[in-house]
Amino acid sequence: MPHSPSPRRKIMLVTDQGETLLHLARAAIGKELGFRSHDLPRTAWLEEPGATFVTLMLDGQLHGCIGTLEACRPLIDDVCQNAVSSAFRDPRFPPLTKEEFADVQVEVSLLSKPQLISHSREEDALAQLSPGQDGVIFEYGHYRSTYLPQVWAQLPDPQSFIANLKNKAGLPSDFWSDEVRLSHYTVQKWREGELPQGGQPLGERHG
Repeated sequence: MPHSPSPRRKIMLVTDQGETLLHLARAAIGKELGFRSHDLPRTAWLEEPGATFVTLMLDGQLHGCIGTLEACRPLIDDVCQNAVSSAFRDPRFPPLTKEEFADVQVEVSLLSKPQLISHSREEDALAQLSPGQDGVIFEYGHYRSTYLPQVWAQLPDPQSFIANLKNKAGLPSDFWSDEVRLSHYTVQKWREGELPQGGQPLGERHG
């Protein structure tokens, strides 16, 4: 029987609001490095609870990706704190430097509320995934990991996608248990330098 995806509640933002999130993320990083930036007002939509991931790219390579999976604080605080963590606290990469600030590319992903995938076997769970659309959370005991939907570009096969997600959590790629929990979510994303329809490149950089 074809799978009918559950509705996933999300904050739907327009391009200008996405550009605001990019500005906030870059400004938060710049502030940590000692750069001045123009403060934006805390408008009503920024005070809504939101869950974001902030991804940094430097010379075409990943240089940080930190985020939250549940909306538990105002969107403005979430994106700013995740931006700082991505730039300076991702243990996989050295902290961003002042010299790199102008060249780093910022991407902000706004997550929908995760929905639990009902399954009895791994094959059942894989059949319910939407490649290219779903972000996935893997949980087993204290093991936990997630991939944003953007990762499907590197891992387009659902089986490989989940196998690598298990590895990221610290488990073998062939591991499975009835106690595994899988959840999926969608994102809205904005990246500096990308052209919105009929507009200018998003996220003017501030060196």
